[in-house]
Amino acid sequence: MKGILLVNLGSPKSTTEKDVRIYLREFLMDKRVIDAPWLIRKFIVECLILPKRPKESAHAYQNIWWKEGSPLVVISKRITEKIKNKIKNPVALAMRYQEPSIKKGLFELKNKGVTEVLIIPLYPQYAMSTTETVEEKTKEIHKKYFSDLSISFLPPFYNDENYLDVLSNSIKKQLPENFDLLLFSYHGLPERHIYKTDPTKQCRIDNVCCFEKERASHKYCYRHQCYYVTEKIRERLGLDKSKVRQTFQSRLGKDPWLKPYTDKTLEKLPSEGITKLAVVAPAFVSDCLETLEELAITDKALFLDQGGKEFHYIKCLNEDENWINWLIEKINEYLYQS
Repeated sequence: MKGILLVNLGSPKSTTEKDVRIYLREFLMDKRVIDAPWLIRKFIVECLILPKRPKESAHAYQNIWWKEGSPLVVISKRITEKIKNKIKNPVALAMRYQEPSIKKGLFELKNKGVTEVLIIPLYPQYAMSTTETVEEKTKEIHKKYFSDLSISFLPPFYNDENYLDVLSNSIKKQLPENFDLLLFSYHGLPERHIYKTDPTKQCRIDNVCCFEKERASHKYCYRHQCYYVTEKIRERLGLDKSKVRQTFQSRLGKDPWLKPYTDKTLEKLPSEGITKLAVVAPAFVSDCLETLEELAITDKALFLDQGGKEFHYIKCLNEDENWINWLIEKINEYLYQS
């Protein structure tokens, strides 16, 4: 029997400093997040990040925490339940970090008689710190505990035409009537991650490479995939190029990350005459700390403090019925393929 395992990022168990520290330690010690040798990574995490970051992050989580728990986890559970109600095969949910774990999700499916599993990483674009780490962690757990299961992965879906339709319709419904600019803010990555995932070793991170057609590197290039989504959504919304801009948020450390940076851009926009802003975060399918706190609270305040008049955050797909139906279509393709 075939089963489905949805995998999202994960979240602390609570907003206490202790639980946030546990989450951050697991997340940041992932060699595909901080891609340094173990000893250096351990020093960075334990000596430079964990002494202060848990307190700051705990406060940020407290600003957005729901009664039911972490928004990302709650939304992911709701999506899972809606899919369960529409298909007969077993469906489980896992998080790359913390609970419910990938091991627990596979165990749940196996106990229901599943012998083949489709893993769905809930990330539209490919990155070593998202899609790749889910795939590699799953393979590690599969080899150690579930070698009798057959597993496969849904690839990144940033260029799926139906997905792009779903995303553009969701944005269109939430766009304010009057706005100066629609800002696409994607989660940032260190530039070195782009080079590391490029099998051709020809990536240049410029305004040419990412926009060329059918480059082999594009399959693994997060930057290209972000620009691809932005352009396809712009076309679907019928917006002039002057009404759309793309930035990257959530950087960590002093190494160069993908530019332009969201916060630095927001500081400058009012001086350019852009005072009515709509912001969307298409690297996420579920609202989370980076969208609800960083964008909708911290970055909103930054923009308004610099002279902005209106800041409209456009929610992620979350429980959008068209998004859930798209997931079910992909699941059915897997379930009923010959």
